[in-house]
Amino acid sequence: MPNDQTTDFQIDQRVVYPSQGVGRIMEIREKAFNGQKTLYYIIYLEFSDMTVMVPVDKVEALGIRPLVSREEAETALEYISQAASTIPSDWKLRYQMNLDLLKKGSIMDIAAVVRSLYQRSKIKELPILERKLYESALNLLQDEIAFALDRPKEEIVKIIRANLDK
Repeated sequence: MPNDQTTDFQIDQRVVYPSQGVGRIMEIREKAFNGQKTLYYIIYLEFSDMTVMVPVDKVEALGIRPLVSREEAETALEYISQAASTIPSDWKLRYQMNLDLLKKGSIMDIAAVVRSLYQRSKIKELPILERKLYESALNLLQDEIAFALDRPKEEIVKIIRANLDK
């Protein structure tokens, strides 16, 4: 790895790629593109069994961040058991709000999407786009919490279900 550019992440570190899931930095590699040498993270995303190359200088813009701490994961688990604030009844507006939250990618934003869409689905069936958004957010939340707490995903799935039903 070249020494002229610093990196935020290390090889083998787990990171969260918003809307893609939890990944692991497999390597940090320099590649030439259009005559420019650029440093890339090679990230393996377990959920989709996919490897992506992300320019080191684009990480912040893409919202790629380190895995949350155990405390933050527990806070998110607690948060989803609380009543959601009033959400718009217009599903298109609600969808855009939730999509924006998901793109921001913090664990609390993801938890807010899961909580509000789950509670909404108890009132009325979600339109297909919202259902897909809910499933995507739920998978992101389950993955990150499972890694942060170092517990099996199946166990986290049960805890999340129980907390959503409180």
